[in-house]
Amino acid sequence: MKIAFFGTPAFTTAFLEKLTESGFGPSLIVTNPDRPSGRGMILQAPQPKVWGQKHNISVLQPEIRQLADDEFLANLGEWDLFIVVAYGKILPEKLITLPKYGTINIHYSLLPKYRGATPVESAILNGDEITGVVIQQMRYKLDTGPILSQKKISIAPNDTTLSLREKLNNEALIMLPDVLKKIFDQKIEPEEQSEEGASHCKKIAKEDGEIDLDDDGVINDRKYRAYYGSPGTFFFTKKHDKKIRVKINKAHLTDGKFIIDEVTPENGKRISYESL
Repeated sequence: MKIAFFGTPAFTTAFLEKLTESGFGPSLIVTNPDRPSGRGMILQAPQPKVWGQKHNISVLQPEIRQLADDEFLANLGEWDLFIVVAYGKILPEKLITLPKYGTINIHYSLLPKYRGATPVESAILNGDEITGVVIQQMRYKLDTGPILSQKKISIAPNDTTLSLREKLNNEALIMLPDVLKKIFDQKIEPEEQSEEGASHCKKIAKEDGEIDLDDDGVINDRKYRAYYGSPGTFFFTKKHDKKIRVKINKAHLTDGKFIIDEVTPENGKRISYESL
């Protein structure tokens, strides 16, 4: 079977490994273009590209405008299936429907809840105890495709977006080969989503990470755990009669109180909260 894989973050290389081990190795990897990164703004290749080059697999890095270009689509040729995992761009309808078996996508919520870009963060922000991972048949309308497989996952009280996403990824890695086998054996039974209970989650901006220390401790803890890693959380305080921004590095919840352990003041070094 001729499969193309669309993905950009480093964690998606685990899916490339799993596909290869399961006999569904992709013939093509589509990922974002190289971007400047770090203090020196040195051009960095996405990890799926690095993985593809190591394994002698063709790699394409189109800009978003190229995805809908007829010439780009024609040059792709004929495919059996596209697999999309955190690619980072909205695919045009012509691209989604190009392969024989269409395009499938891994989404980190129990659809139709939390359609959109930030389902893991949204589940933590809203205090959910259960979330899940879904493999869906993609449609052009965001996250509305038929469900091919799903698995529920419990959210621990101390889960951050990073730890919860790792749990979800681990389940998705188990689910994916089974779904692919059923697709190619034509034994898959897609289940249409209900619109009842559908919700959408927005992209996160850096300013969303601001915490008011006078707010409810449970709410602040959810925000800290949801935005842990990226974009992170912060608060403003006064020091030497100057308003400064303080990044929260480490915190926890005790008896409903949000306890900050370690911070990094603006233009400063990492210190204990008590030293601020």
